[in-house]
Amino acid sequence: MPSPARNPIAPVQVPHTPLRNYYGGDQQRCAWVVDLFNRTAPDYERIEGFMAMGSGSRYRRRALSSAGLQSGMDVIDVGTGTGLVAREAAHLVGPRGSVLGVDPSAAMLANAPAMAGVRLVVGNAESIPSPDASADFVCLGYALRHISDVSVAFREFLRVLRPGGRLCLLEITRPEDRWRRVLLKTYMRTLVPWVARVLARERDTSLLMRYYWDTIEACVAPPLILAALDAAGFVEVTQRVELGIFSQYCARRP
Repeated sequence: MPSPARNPIAPVQVPHTPLRNYYGGDQQRCAWVVDLFNRTAPDYERIEGFMAMGSGSRYRRRALSSAGLQSGMDVIDVGTGTGLVAREAAHLVGPRGSVLGVDPSAAMLANAPAMAGVRLVVGNAESIPSPDASADFVCLGYALRHISDVSVAFREFLRVLRPGGRLCLLEITRPEDRWRRVLLKTYMRTLVPWVARVLARERDTSLLMRYYWDTIEACVAPPLILAALDAAGFVEVTQRVELGIFSQYCARRP
């Protein structure tokens, strides 16, 4: 069952403290992350398919549907990458709807397959290239850990949503259970990077996969994310967790 938002603490700004094994500080993080995704874009879908064990598409579509995405809606998919979430959104909204995919990595967008009803543009979560109140639905799939300022991004999501519009954030959350956390870390920090070294064409793809887990492990706790959504002006803020790992944050613009 989804849990209601509680706001006992100040909302967060950065999604995690600087990971100095990769870059110097927060000022360097954004450029470093974009460059890493640019370098590894040709491998992203292949490795993601292995990492999700083929279940990613089905889960993304089900999560979007449960968050209120319906036929005919106008959608903005932030941090779209190669369009993994955008293509599921396009299936759900059908020909009467539209999907705008936004991502700071031009190479990720260039490696996205052609998708009917989906338009891709370079941009970021803190400055979405879309007018006020232009979308019925905003989604962000597994990219919360990569944005620069959570509070600014959430206010931007509110800006582009029409009154009553829905927000859906998908993220991997570090499990609270110790053994589940150890298993997930071993899988994502060791096995997935090893597979990336074997299957990938780009040298830094295994680095991307190690970084992927390290951002999950360092990411702020769900109560801070819920507080930031509440502070941005969203209502009906909830978090749903599946298998102790997959978090779905939902909210609505008043």
